[in-house]
Amino acid sequence: MLARWAEEVMEPLTRPDEQRTWQGSFIPIGTGTMGGWVVEFERMRPRSGLLKHLESLAWPRPESVQVLIHDEEDDCFGLWMIHDGRLVEVPIPRTRRAYWSGPPVEGFPPDPGVLCRTDCRPVEWPEEIEGGDRSRPQAW
Repeated sequence: MLARWAEEVMEPLTRPDEQRTWQGSFIPIGTGTMGGWVVEFERMRPRSGLLKHLESLAWPRPESVQVLIHDEEDDCFGLWMIHDGRLVEVPIPRTRRAYWSGPPVEGFPPDPGVLCRTDCRPVEWPEEIEGGDRSRPQAW
């Protein structure tokens, strides 16, 4: 994740906190005008609520917040930025996020979908409605 002048906002997220809905701690990878932080999750459940938590913070420059997420099945990183106070996925040219068909399963994190490049190989898309199933809650 990248954000301008956000060291003070990010500092509490560099420590474990059992009160958060998501588990883990960010590690600083750059400071200064454009700071960077990274956190790694092994499964979906530990990251549940991460985007909602990040969008709730008082960012000094919310327009600079960029969250990059890469699941193991994704071909590339997805990009989330704050628009109208919410972290939303920004479409990346020549990529498509596909969601597996079927309803969410109670007790399990929602399906984050798979981000695939459309310009480098044929893709076997899961069965889905056109444009992906956007009715599902965010996995993050």
